[in-house]
Amino acid sequence: MNTTASANLFSRLFDNLDDPSRLAIEMLDGTRISYADLIARAGQMANVLVSRGVKPGDRVAAQTEKSVPALVLYLATVRAGAVYLPLNTAYTLNELEYFIGDAEPSLVVCDPSKAEGIGAIAAKSKARVETLGADGKGSLTDAAASADAAFTTVARANDDLAAILYTSGTTGRSKGAMLTHDNLASNSLSLVDYWRFTKDDVLIHALPIYHTHGLFVASNVTLFARASMIFLPKLDPELIIKLMARSTVLMGVPTFYTRLLQSPNLTKETTKHMRLFISGSAPLLADTHREWSARTGFAILERYGMTETNMNTSNPYDGDRVPGAVGLPLPGVSVRVTDPETGKEIARDSIGMIEVKGPNVFKGYWRMPEKTKAEFRDDGFFITGDLGKIDDKGYVHILGRGKDLVISGGFNVYPKEIESEIDAMPGVIESAVIGVPHADFGEGVTAVVVCNKGADVTEAGVLQALDGRLAKFKMPKRVFVVDELPRNAMGKVQKNILRDTYAKIYAK
Repeated sequence: MNTTASANLFSRLFDNLDDPSRLAIEMLDGTRISYADLIARAGQMANVLVSRGVKPGDRVAAQTEKSVPALVLYLATVRAGAVYLPLNTAYTLNELEYFIGDAEPSLVVCDPSKAEGIGAIAAKSKARVETLGADGKGSLTDAAASADAAFTTVARANDDLAAILYTSGTTGRSKGAMLTHDNLASNSLSLVDYWRFTKDDVLIHALPIYHTHGLFVASNVTLFARASMIFLPKLDPELIIKLMARSTVLMGVPTFYTRLLQSPNLTKETTKHMRLFISGSAPLLADTHREWSARTGFAILERYGMTETNMNTSNPYDGDRVPGAVGLPLPGVSVRVTDPETGKEIARDSIGMIEVKGPNVFKGYWRMPEKTKAEFRDDGFFITGDLGKIDDKGYVHILGRGKDLVISGGFNVYPKEIESEIDAMPGVIESAVIGVPHADFGEGVTAVVVCNKGADVTEAGVLQALDGRLAKFKMPKRVFVVDELPRNAMGKVQKNILRDTYAKIYAK
């Protein structure tokens, strides 16, 4: 495979601009950033990265709040031929130690308030630390302000790494999904066509940018289309409704739509300028889909993706958007359902393991060749771990996860990590963590705990002990203390029974 600058995702995003003065990003304070501005800022930042010793193939880890400079850091890292490693802003130092130790970045960028704690961790990997705050200021932007904007984009091959995103399994440690320049570019270009994006589109960007959805789908698709985005720091339902008057697209997780539905200002009148509402990262309840249609006249377009694969399927732009289904395979992507035991493809409408193959599918897990091999079939299909079916019209339905992964608010939560923390508490014998339906979060993290007789173990006590040990999105929303956990004949905890038992605890 030829190594060329044009294979670099940055080159593919910004080469051949017809109008560099076009608006790329608008901020709430009225700041307007053109495509030319964005390229220049990425050049300045890339020069700083190189001056700090970042070489092609090096990892640049970033735990930063959402800001335009944080987005520029991603673009600059890719432009410099390095590998971008975004880290959830909720991760504690306890959690960061694993990610930084495993990825061994040459540079870690963090909020100034966390520089001391992260600096101690980074030192173990001989990584340098720079700062970037929520206000977009820090040592990184100070250096970039006086750096040269001219930068020659580093040549990369299609299968060179552009990013590593850590994903949760249900057992063992978190895995770094290796995403290539072509994984990201091909998937975004496919979505531009499938979702009919044009340079006239204005995206309301309220998603975080340490996650596939906000970073790769929302940002890359907008930039490939030469469209623009209104950059919001976080979800603000009333502001989003106000911005709909001059926007065309909203991408969100189910929480966005349930919160927006709570506002009396959401009407057919306030949404009439919009053309598309997209939901993903967690299951959208069919009731939410139907209520949205009734209130606005729009059918939400739900799609299905993973950290390892980017987007796999989408409900069609034209045609039926089926509540509870995640749509049809995207062009160039193959999806099949197999028997989990034998791996053989099974008939339509039969429930089994979802497997996918295509240019969107990741290269493998960072430094885990055996795990990578185990997750791929010999013919190249990736075993997603999701259970589902394909109906007679070809629509894919996700019906559960074979590995008990919990997706809460669009974030992957792996139960074993939380169970290990709870099991270490005084008086606790064992615990089981499950996800059950939650209107706002898709699934609510729920812990079921067995303790010694007479032990003073309470819901409040467990939550207090976990506070500061786990990222907020991993924290259980409820903790139940029980006498015993249900088990099968082999002694395995039956989480399906627990999910059925607690299925309605978050019902409104």
